[in-house]
Amino acid sequence: MEVADKKREQIIEGAIKRFTHFGIGKTTMNDIADDLSVSKPSLYYYFPDKKSLIVGVIEKVFQEYFEVLRNEYKKEDALEDSLFKIIDIRDSFFKKYYMLKITEGVPELLYNDDAIKHTLENLRNAERDFYTAVFKDSETKKEIEHKDMAHVAELYIESLTGLTTICVMDAKKDLFPDEAVFVKVNNKQKELSRIFVRGLRC
Repeated sequence: MEVADKKREQIIEGAIKRFTHFGIGKTTMNDIADDLSVSKPSLYYYFPDKKSLIVGVIEKVFQEYFEVLRNEYKKEDALEDSLFKIIDIRDSFFKKYYMLKITEGVPELLYNDDAIKHTLENLRNAERDFYTAVFKDSETKKEIEHKDMAHVAELYIESLTGLTTICVMDAKKDLFPDEAVFVKVNNKQKELSRIFVRGLRC
């Protein structure tokens, strides 16, 4: 079982490298098999189709993302400081995995696939739950108050995502945004967070 799990992880890692360089749409299962020097039957044993491999990649990326969030988040930090730290983590993952287009729901491929949509929905819910806990921790410390912190978390995430999308679209970069775009996204998200926190203060 351990050997099988290790092989599966190696395939996912290989797929991530290929996807982040060329994009999901331009990558075939044959490309990944060639990169890893594995037979096609072996590849299809672990992932019967490209959809299942995409799901595995998305789950792997978010597993890494949530692990970093949990390790870096400290309840005792002020809310604004916590949000700034989370934004930096969020933006680093956005930059690292930009070509996966995860934040856009993998639009160029399989957007209507139920398995991928279900996976993305579960991961978005997990992110919302994390932010809800952050806002509730702040409420416990009497920093902020609101009757529905889950709703606050959802609005906050949607606002961050919207800012990111607008900045990337404004840059008119077809392939990969330059560093200035990422800096702009980060700055705007932090400006928004300052306003957000002030509006929630007790």
